[in-house]
Amino acid sequence: MSESETGTSVETGTSAEIRTLLVTKFGTDPDAIRPDVPLHRLRLDSLALEELRLHIEDRLDVDLEDTALTSRDTVGRLVEVVHAKVSA
Repeated sequence: MSESETGTSVETGTSAEIRTLLVTKFGTDPDAIRPDVPLHRLRLDSLALEELRLHIEDRLDVDLEDTALTSRDTVGRLVEVVHAKVSA
């Protein structure tokens, strides 16, 4: 089964987009961005999370208005939530 058939290519693309935004818009060290890392460890407070949400919405053309994420959520959780919206 190919990667696109499993759906992981979309998730990988979502992860790559989020990684790019974290690095380019927030100056996050690329080596620090791992699925198990809480967002607060990347210095993302509630204001930064809102800004990130807006960037993700613009970049991926998705509505995350009803998505509840906190700085205690992990990068992996963020990717899961965004991927679910992109796939819907």
